[in-house]
Amino acid sequence: MKANWLTLLMVAVVFYGCNQNNEVAEIAGKEYGKPLELKETVKVSALLATPDAYLGKKVQVEGKILDVCKMRGCWIEIAGDEPYQKIKVKVDDGVIVFPMDAKGKTARAEGELYKVELTVEEARKHMQHRAEEYGEKFDPATVTEPMVFYQIKGSGAVVMN
Repeated sequence: MKANWLTLLMVAVVFYGCNQNNEVAEIAGKEYGKPLELKETVKVSALLATPDAYLGKKVQVEGKILDVCKMRGCWIEIAGDEPYQKIKVKVDDGVIVFPMDAKGKTARAEGELYKVELTVEEARKHMQHRAEEYGEKFDPATVTEPMVFYQIKGSGAVVMN
């Protein structure tokens, strides 16, 4: 009789373990903003290859944090899965504040993909602001065309330890 109970207990433990492995794993790390809701991530390369297919939709991306806003912690840049790709996850100032020490860590971030279209003058102001953030010199004459880029309006993120 004892052998049957032991066997039953072992089978129960195995099934419990299998069930736990089939569920979405919790992400260990520091949470920022709202809890993540989506079950799957989208590759940055997929977002950038066909951004119109994702515009206005909630997406989740994962990758190494390349940079953090030095002024207010209001954005992070996440590396893509292809060389030289990245996407910015921008949050409302003060709602979420990403710490500078998040740079180099892996993050999973969620939010709505949107398109930014800037006139030549707006692009010059944008590039001037970026130069100020990085302490670099900027020549407005170098911007001669409008700019278009995509960002994620972040609602939540997890920065893994």
